[in-house]
Amino acid sequence: MILLMGIAGSGKGTQGQFLVDQHGYHAVVMGDVVRAEMTDDQRARVLQGDLLRDDEIIAMLDASLAKIDDLNHVLLDGFPRTVPQAEWLLDQAQGGRFEVKDVFHLVASREAVKARLLDRARADDNDAAIEKRFDEYEKATAPIIEWLEAHGVKVVNINAEQPVEKVSADIMQQLEG
Repeated sequence: MILLMGIAGSGKGTQGQFLVDQHGYHAVVMGDVVRAEMTDDQRARVLQGDLLRDDEIIAMLDASLAKIDDLNHVLLDGFPRTVPQAEWLLDQAQGGRFEVKDVFHLVASREAVKARLLDRARADDNDAAIEKRFDEYEKATAPIIEWLEAHGVKVVNINAEQPVEKVSADIMQQLEG
């Protein structure tokens, strides 16, 4: 399993598609999973900029993973975003369900990703919701990188403000190295 991590708009979807196309990984994109599976109540909370609870996210991911035969050939985009989610992931790995092989952290500034998010014009990409997601990312998700490393998981930081092809090349170099 490969994890792609980074703030919304850092290029996880673009790079994930590249990895799917180049290596045949099965992509589990948490944003897509959540948008497809959330209830009306959950959708209303998300449109206000709130994040779903860990148990809600984990249940959605677990159901998605249950449909995949080879969990070691999964690209996971946008998970984990909190310590409880990371704990669940590593518990699953330690239990032998899959192996977390590579973690790529796509690093980009607020300004760069805000411009990308506003350009894609989704309903949940309004200015207030974007700012709230930045704050949540810095408070809850960014420390996950350190937490993963402290628990023996190698995390590779990739400059996501480079041209798409260069970001892809940097990821490929790590995968092949």
